[in-house]
Amino acid sequence: MTDTTADKLADLRKRLAQAQEPSGDAGIAKRAAKGIPSPRERIDMLLDPGSFTEIGALVRQPGAPDAPYGDGVVTGHGTVDGRPVAVISHDQTVYGGSVGEMFGRKVAATMDFAADIGCPFVAINDSGGARVQDAVTSIAWYAAMSRRQLRLSGVVPQVSIMLGKCAAGAVYAPINTDVLVATEDAYMFVTGPDVIKETTGEEVTLEELGGAHNQALNGNIHHVAPDEKAAFAWAREYLSFMPSSCTEQAPVINPGIEPAVTEHDLELDVIIPDSDRMGYDMYDVLLRLFDDGAFHEMSEITAQNIITGFARVDGRSVGVVANQPMVHSGAIDARASDKAAHFIRLCDAFGLPLIFVVDTPGVLPGVEEEKIGVIKRGGRFFYAVVEATVPIVTVIVRKAYGGGYAVMGCKQLGADINLAWPTARIAVMGGEAAVGLMGRRQLAALPEEERPAMRQQMVDFYNATVATPWTAAERGYIDAVIDPSETRLEIRKALRLLRDKSVQNTPRKHHLMPL
Repeated sequence: MTDTTADKLADLRKRLAQAQEPSGDAGIAKRAAKGIPSPRERIDMLLDPGSFTEIGALVRQPGAPDAPYGDGVVTGHGTVDGRPVAVISHDQTVYGGSVGEMFGRKVAATMDFAADIGCPFVAINDSGGARVQDAVTSIAWYAAMSRRQLRLSGVVPQVSIMLGKCAAGAVYAPINTDVLVATEDAYMFVTGPDVIKETTGEEVTLEELGGAHNQALNGNIHHVAPDEKAAFAWAREYLSFMPSSCTEQAPVINPGIEPAVTEHDLELDVIIPDSDRMGYDMYDVLLRLFDDGAFHEMSEITAQNIITGFARVDGRSVGVVANQPMVHSGAIDARASDKAAHFIRLCDAFGLPLIFVVDTPGVLPGVEEEKIGVIKRGGRFFYAVVEATVPIVTVIVRKAYGGGYAVMGCKQLGADINLAWPTARIAVMGGEAAVGLMGRRQLAALPEEERPAMRQQMVDFYNATVATPWTAAERGYIDAVIDPSETRLEIRKALRLLRDKSVQNTPRKHHLMPL
């Protein structure tokens, strides 16, 4: 009996101590054998020191006196850079971190809390999926949690951090958050190798099936970190670029720095090679366009022919979409389209202006690309640009051919300010392809030994008179042709002009993008 106040306080402390380690010494040993931190230690790596407030520590399955506290998940809230964040962390030592009824209730309540106060929701995932012994109850709570993601989607940032081996239902919720971060030794799959072998006869290794690197190549993971500490640091930096909710603005950090052309800016005047056949690294351009050269990249492993990530202009967060001429010459393929479309919609949902930096020969041709749906997936890229209502500034630094010109933030799709460097080449196609199409008969009529020289003359004429920025500027498709060294300051001026941009959409239930 606990009759006195002292007894009751002692009972409370005993229960809270049990809640800290629900599985006792066995749980501690299990974590030690795996070499993983506790769920609360993981939360502490994410949040500002001392800011975590736990909610539901004494929750457990009703009607089961021996049920462990917490039911396999730690939930609560704290701060990241002083701003509120709701967080959950699976506890591998309790039912393998699987979902049961009270687990589901705790997570659902935390998601409701994030929606109610308007703060980011971060899920630290290390789970075996549905709790088999709970039968339909587990599945029902998975569904209840998934439905709450609709309330959060596009309203507050949602981040999933994937640790350990996550399977079945434990991967469906993370894939529907805004970004998914994983460590190198994490795995995610719907069904594991043993189940696949038993049901289909296919043999596959754990790494091939669900390894973090392979899932990143598939486009399912947006960043792979070397370890847990790095994963949490990446998530903190990501949140620093985002507002707490769609009704707020992202933090402004160090505005007004370097208000004049710098030595780094002048380096842009010589960065584009004289020959169209020569490549250069687009990261060298991006380094010189944004505040402090900072760039927080998303999905860097997949579709490396296109670059997506966050930067700051005049202290304010922006999203950047750029072609990478070092990979497939910057051509746009199916995977690049998926990557760009997701990123554009993410930025648009949270009011982050978009900067397109363009150097692309257009859409990557090929039978395999047609088979995997480049038409439909490219259509999503187009749709995402058209749908975006945030300020859009486009800078064409070299090639902007065909559909690549259009989808990479052209004025006709809705961009607000379009700039070009004198090195820009804007046309339906490049000179080699154009001459091959239009000059075929003329070249065929010449003696064979004269054809290469004439072909080169025709390509040079096309590049000098057709594939230039001047035709686009004369027709108003480009607002200005600028010195490359002025680009950083021109982007800054453009975004100041567009800061109060507002677009009223036609009422409808939702758009119908190609899926």
